[in-house]
Amino acid sequence: MSPRFSYSRWDGTQVGFELDADDVLSEITDDLLYHGDLNAALRRLMQSGFRDRNGERVQGMRQILEQLRKRRREELERYDLGGVYDDIAQDLREVMDMERQAIDQLVEEARQSGDQRRQEVTESVAQERRLQLDMVPPDLAGQVRALQEYEFTSSEARERFEELMDQLRQQLMQSYFNQMAGAMQNTTPEQMQAMKDMFNALNRMLEQREAGEPLDPTFEQFMEQFGEFFPGNPQSLDELLEQLAEQMAAMQSLLNSMTPEQRAQLQGLANQLLEDMDLRWQVDRLSANLRNAFPQAGWDRRYNFSGQDPLGFAEAAALMDQLGDMDQLENLMRSASSPGALADVDVDRARQLLGDDAARSLERLSELAKMLEEAGLIEQREGRFELTPRGMRRIGQNALSDLFSRLARDRLGRHEADRVGVGHERAYETKPYAFGDPFNLSIERTVRNALQRTGGGIPVQLSPEDFEVERTETVTRAATVLMVDLSLSMPMRDNFLAAKKVAMALHSLISTQFPRDYLGIVGFSEVARELKPEQLPEVSWDFVYGTNMQHAFLLSRRMLARQTGTKQIIMITDGEPTAHVMADGEVFFHYPPVHETVEATLTEVARCTREGIRINTFMLDATGYLKDFVEKLTRLNQGRAFFTTPETLGDYVLVDFIEQRRALRSHGRSA
Repeated sequence: MSPRFSYSRWDGTQVGFELDADDVLSEITDDLLYHGDLNAALRRLMQSGFRDRNGERVQGMRQILEQLRKRRREELERYDLGGVYDDIAQDLREVMDMERQAIDQLVEEARQSGDQRRQEVTESVAQERRLQLDMVPPDLAGQVRALQEYEFTSSEARERFEELMDQLRQQLMQSYFNQMAGAMQNTTPEQMQAMKDMFNALNRMLEQREAGEPLDPTFEQFMEQFGEFFPGNPQSLDELLEQLAEQMAAMQSLLNSMTPEQRAQLQGLANQLLEDMDLRWQVDRLSANLRNAFPQAGWDRRYNFSGQDPLGFAEAAALMDQLGDMDQLENLMRSASSPGALADVDVDRARQLLGDDAARSLERLSELAKMLEEAGLIEQREGRFELTPRGMRRIGQNALSDLFSRLARDRLGRHEADRVGVGHERAYETKPYAFGDPFNLSIERTVRNALQRTGGGIPVQLSPEDFEVERTETVTRAATVLMVDLSLSMPMRDNFLAAKKVAMALHSLISTQFPRDYLGIVGFSEVARELKPEQLPEVSWDFVYGTNMQHAFLLSRRMLARQTGTKQIIMITDGEPTAHVMADGEVFFHYPPVHETVEATLTEVARCTREGIRINTFMLDATGYLKDFVEKLTRLNQGRAFFTTPETLGDYVLVDFIEQRRALRSHGRSA
């Protein structure tokens, strides 16, 4: 049957979009503006996590790492490695008990037969075998070796012992080489020889690679001959060796985590089993080669188990694999310097270790940078992410939207102006000529008016009432320089982010709504410097003392001298002038402000005033010194001063700019 779907009108409650590049950039806008480092902002977003537009929580790496550590702690506090050899010892004891019972039964049958000779021989053999069983060493390796040399009376006990040996061989190989576990299910002589040949070829390839010699066999030839031992189908020698190194390191970590007695028991058993298969030398050789090739695989890793639940041999090996994967995931996450580094996470394995939520969060975190790149908002240059021009515009729009969202709707309109008037830009409209209008004659409309008036005919006779002129758009241009205090006091008093956001928002506003206007940006601390718009997102405060308004006014004045239209300086600061440039070019700094610095700054204010530049000051920390200075500045310049806070700075600056811009157009309007 075909699937059936139902549709309903969108009411805002349905789950739809989750996350897009603009959402991601909005999440990091404040961080980027405050610290000026895109890569660090992405890292901090990875660390803290966020909520998507559906309100779904995307876990950050801090939360996932804590979940990972908790899971590891629970495993270590639950299990006891003593069970690794206790289970084996118990199985061997059961085999020997079965043999003793069979011996006792054999003696009893001889007694009941009435045959004296049979009874004597049977009791002699029974006594010898009981003595052999009593003399079995207490260690596991010794017990295995003794029972392998022992001639069983009970066929059932012998079969049980052989089954136990096969299980131990398989578990041992699984512990060392998980991929080969399937190949060890039936340890026939032919299969054992194939395994020995495989180990020999693998060791030879490792040693040839280390010596820089050609591989013999090649990886392709090796896989063609021995591929059955590696169902995971590795695609390269490096991939194969890395998997084997991780597995052998996990087995070594199992031994490292045991008590000396436990370790001696298990290691002795492993050596005995490998020696029994004639593989001990090959495995030791492979272990040494892999240690040399992969020294960082975790060979010295150990875990402190403190629980009570005993672990069997196979369970312990699986747990070591799991703990090793946890360590690997933790190391990868801790070293991830960008979202792209999380692409190496095995999401399926992370889901097994931590559950669906954590795995889904890791997957989404890994896509953050890719999402921004594909949207054209960031790009990678020399291993670092940088904003593209489109990304810079989006950051400015985000800052502008954030500030505008806090303003009352009725305070700001669309900033429309009457377009009809005297100017230089054609409006592509015409009007009858009136005395005083610029004589921008519309030939087409004028000739048509004359033809309509005279009824046609050649030559066309023109009359003043036929004249029609082109309307022009009122051109009102403003030139603004934004002076932003970048001194150390700005971040110390939590003023920097607000000032930076205003700079981004003002640039976005002017470039989109008033494209003919000019906006220059000057950052000042000990000295002043011009800032280009593309530098704004990554601008940070200066780690120096000094608020050099004098140099900033001088630089702003020179920038505005090259512009036309109404000119103004908007200064955002939280400190009084404490530095100025002396005649010899050296910078003088003193706190609190001294007379020389204040006078040098006011002298530059006077020059701005003579050149028709209005200075509007927005103070973020109204200290006595700053109030006194700004009062002098406003009296001299006839500008305005605003005492504001980081929370309201954007409201003040943007509203004031738009209202002044609106007044400028109103003043320039003509018909």
